[in-house]
Amino acid sequence: MAHFSFQNDQLQYVDDAYSEMSDFDEGFSFSGTETDSSSPKTKSTCDDDFDSEFEDDFDLDNVSLGISIAVFDRIKFDEFIFVVFDGQGKSKTTDTTAAEARNGKDIQGILWERLNFTRDKYRETRLKQYKNYENLPSSPRKQLDKICKQVEKGYTFYDFQFNTRLVKSTIVHFQLRNLLWATSKHDLYLMQNYSVMHWSPLLKRSKEVLNVAKPIVPTAKSPHALPQPLSRVQISTMSVKDNLLVAGGFHGELICKYLNQPDVSFSTKLTTEENDITNAVDIFNCPSGSRRVITANNDAQVRIFDVANFVCLNRFSFPWSVNVSILGQPLAFRESYALVIFDIAMLIFFLVPFRQNTSVSPNGKLMAVLGDSSECLVADSQSGKVVGTLHGHLDYSFSSAWHPDGHLLATGNQDMTCRLWDVRKMSQSLEVLKGRMGAIRVLKFTSDGRFLAMAEPADFVHIFDIKSGYEKVQEIDLFGEIAGISFSPDTEALFVGVADRTYGSVLEFNRRSHNLYLGTIF
Repeated sequence: MAHFSFQNDQLQYVDDAYSEMSDFDEGFSFSGTETDSSSPKTKSTCDDDFDSEFEDDFDLDNVSLGISIAVFDRIKFDEFIFVVFDGQGKSKTTDTTAAEARNGKDIQGILWERLNFTRDKYRETRLKQYKNYENLPSSPRKQLDKICKQVEKGYTFYDFQFNTRLVKSTIVHFQLRNLLWATSKHDLYLMQNYSVMHWSPLLKRSKEVLNVAKPIVPTAKSPHALPQPLSRVQISTMSVKDNLLVAGGFHGELICKYLNQPDVSFSTKLTTEENDITNAVDIFNCPSGSRRVITANNDAQVRIFDVANFVCLNRFSFPWSVNVSILGQPLAFRESYALVIFDIAMLIFFLVPFRQNTSVSPNGKLMAVLGDSSECLVADSQSGKVVGTLHGHLDYSFSSAWHPDGHLLATGNQDMTCRLWDVRKMSQSLEVLKGRMGAIRVLKFTSDGRFLAMAEPADFVHIFDIKSGYEKVQEIDLFGEIAGISFSPDTEALFVGVADRTYGSVLEFNRRSHNLYLGTIF
């Protein structure tokens, strides 16, 4: 075996100002550490660097490459070449099917037999060398092992179905990973460079549904319309539900587009402050049945808009950053942010105070507020009044999710744990679930309440069987940064977005049924 080490200067699909990456010794693209050279409350001002990273990932002559040109120059594994050519000399991407995986092919298409180390050896070394990002590093982490749930791994609840490199997830901020949404098992939306793409797992085709590199001219007229149209928006977070796509930008932008219409309906800048990242957006129905959009920004504000007229109905301020999820759907915000809900018809802002990380219960009455604090708050979603404080986490929180029953809340933290709370008794957490090597960046419940998926920044997605009391776990082991995870509304599919220059892809898993015959013949 050749000696190899991990570097922190490759995998540049994440903005350099936010994280450094770790790869194989000769430039093999996988992130190996979740670190940040700047404060997580700040953002890069080097737009040229950001643009160059996007350009490196663009396809050549509309043909998807197995590896981008910039990375190809750095890969020198003996005579191993990643690009595959067809008979006409054009490069093509090699996807992986369930049948190929059963016959021994790596689900990501990594040819380990061509490398000087095995998959197991690389996994072992990566686990030892990966550095989890912490804002409060002095906290006593060792005590967590004593209270974390002892689980049984090795279960399979979702079988691998397909991996495609025809679409590649990309990330703007290393702490914001809500960039993948499934509206059905046949419809997936993801962020790829300056575009939101639709991927059809059935047809194996992709198409662009929103381009934010060009000037954005909304169709809705509003007194809050910007003097100049938005352009070159760096999407930091997004949500897609039913027929509505909502995206938040790196400079405080908010964009709303109906999927059945060609143009953007509404766009604005939520804040003009220096650190103005839109950290989270989500779409939900309030108890009256009206649809709302909720946003969170670095100005420590949470805003709520009515989707009928794009009117800002409320604004709340909290002591720290805000991650938001409504009706059980998580939103990821960051730092001192703003959470906003808009009425998509008149675009009139009514200002009220508020500020933090939040998620709203399925009944729309409670809001979980998480952010730059080890504490998590539960607040009334109408008044913003704090009704409870959750203690136990040791670092900042960036993800939350509500169980469909409306009583169970999951919170994800940079202390590498997910805590489960009964909001009817908030004095202590019900369970503490631990990750393998990094912060808990994304949490998702299935709509039937049977499973909880927990994603780390890289390499691992854990699926917990709630019926077993979280004791039975499936661990999805891959290589690369995780841009997002999403269950289909019918719970039949789970999608994982992998952000990597070489192996960037979308992984699809199908829920295992009692009748496995059909799954074995395709």
